[in-house]
Amino acid sequence: MRYVIFGLSLAFFSACQEKDTIQEQPDLPPNIVLVLTDDQGWGDLSISGNANLSTPNIDALAADGATLDRFYVCPVCSPTRAELLTGRYHTRGGVYSTSTGGERLDLDETTLAEILKEAGYRTAAFGKWHNGMQYPYHPNGRGFNEYYGFCSGHWGNYFSPMLERNGELVKGNGFVIDDFTSEAMSFMEKNREGPFFVYLPFNTPHSPMQVPDRWWDKFKDKDLELRHRDPEKEDVLHTRAALAMCENIDWNVGRLQEKISELDLQEQTIFIYLSDNGPNGYRWNGGMKGRKGHTDEGGVRSPLFIKWQGKIKEGTKVETIAGAIDLLPTLAEMAKVPTTGTKPLDGISLRPLLLDEHVDWPDRTLISHWRGKTSVRSQQYRLGHQGQLFDMMSDPGQEQDLSRQLPDVKASLEQVKVDWEKNVWSELPKQDLRTFPLGHPDFAHTQIPARDGKAHGNIERSNRFPNNTFFSNWKAVSDSITWEIEVVESGTFEVDIYYTCAEENLGSTFEISVGNAQLEGTITEAHDPPLTGMEHDRVERQESYVKDFRPLTVGQIHLEQGTQQLVLKALEIPGQKVMDFRLMMFHRI
Repeated sequence: MRYVIFGLSLAFFSACQEKDTIQEQPDLPPNIVLVLTDDQGWGDLSISGNANLSTPNIDALAADGATLDRFYVCPVCSPTRAELLTGRYHTRGGVYSTSTGGERLDLDETTLAEILKEAGYRTAAFGKWHNGMQYPYHPNGRGFNEYYGFCSGHWGNYFSPMLERNGELVKGNGFVIDDFTSEAMSFMEKNREGPFFVYLPFNTPHSPMQVPDRWWDKFKDKDLELRHRDPEKEDVLHTRAALAMCENIDWNVGRLQEKISELDLQEQTIFIYLSDNGPNGYRWNGGMKGRKGHTDEGGVRSPLFIKWQGKIKEGTKVETIAGAIDLLPTLAEMAKVPTTGTKPLDGISLRPLLLDEHVDWPDRTLISHWRGKTSVRSQQYRLGHQGQLFDMMSDPGQEQDLSRQLPDVKASLEQVKVDWEKNVWSELPKQDLRTFPLGHPDFAHTQIPARDGKAHGNIERSNRFPNNTFFSNWKAVSDSITWEIEVVESGTFEVDIYYTCAEENLGSTFEISVGNAQLEGTITEAHDPPLTGMEHDRVERQESYVKDFRPLTVGQIHLEQGTQQLVLKALEIPGQKVMDFRLMMFHRI
């Protein structure tokens, strides 16, 4: 009997010891899931008071976590992405445009993914990247172990389109937002032991306005209860499509939350939801002035919800102004990951506000800037880019200029603007001298799209918005397309060209040249698909339609390291034109 008692005593002692050990262990690093929508305004949610739609899953994030009621992003896409990834104003990182290289984030900037990866996180991004395509601007070069999506600023087809997975071109699986969400869920399941960082930069409700019937059918004939403050400016059909796309997003947010619950990771996962700029159309937005592209309140105020079960009190509402620049320091502090390797941050950690820690919060201002227009937001006021002063607490529509009544307030904010433009905006070079890198030794594939090229002669771009375009009207041997590139390391590459060509135009011979290296190819197989995309559009688009471009393996070429010009030109044209050109892929051998 005593042996049994002795054994029980040992078991009891061992259990107590194990319990003490568990209690003494530090908290495991939290997983992070960050959802960023594209062109969804603050007002495009039912929790914002919009009775035109229902977004219960997103609304639940506010009920179960925190709402940052006055949260600010940039007027357009790529700058916001740069700011949330770096904690720094986008102009510091070289982002000044949304296409043809101006969307790239400088390589000496450190991203949130990089610091989390360094701390042991598995990292992945699924969706629209929009901060550079060629490695190391590519997501796989900015801290993400896995990437699936498209790197351009917008895409021409949302139903099983051409996408890429870690640099290799692949075909998508169904509606892109559903597809990206499914990929994220699979990644979370594979890495459930954590910690993981999932970045989901969705590309809706950005145009083209495409959404599955399941959501469109609800809205196609819907009477809108709430309208833009200037109803004559509103395109009701466009609004209906945008709201249908927002409800699809909400459904996918619900899927993500269900997967987190299924994996029993609710208390181990920080979930963040926001948009990248104001709405991409004139529609109801709480009466605020401005839309996408504007530095007024309606162009830069974003919904921001953050949930961390057991840590952030349910229903927390933060009225203090904050912005995209604050996300990196906030998430790094919550994950207990140092930011010592980054450049000086413009953002500050919001952790004390989210966890209701009693601290003296400093007064601050936030800057909104785009295309030479700068607006300054304090807790109470906004200085518009034309110098007007508005009390945002009593006048959210920016109707009454208080410059004369409050000259001291205006002067103070004017000085903030002057200092920011002198010390921050001035960091942006007057001329972009960055080349497009090709053949980095750490990455097998380099995509060289029409988007980044310059057309010469008769060649025309398929649309004035370059992001998803192709080149056509290639009629003469004097025509060419050029790219300013840097071969990062010498090597031999196999080259594919993605093209279309009608039967009557077969036989054109073309040349790819980089410095002294040349590679010739001939188009011997017809491939002449029609333009597509319009069959899925709910509203006529402004962007380019697309085609099913086919790859042609041209051959191998040896490239020497250095900055050079890549030239694509025709040598012989037996027909009326050479081809329509979408992109080149260089594969390191």
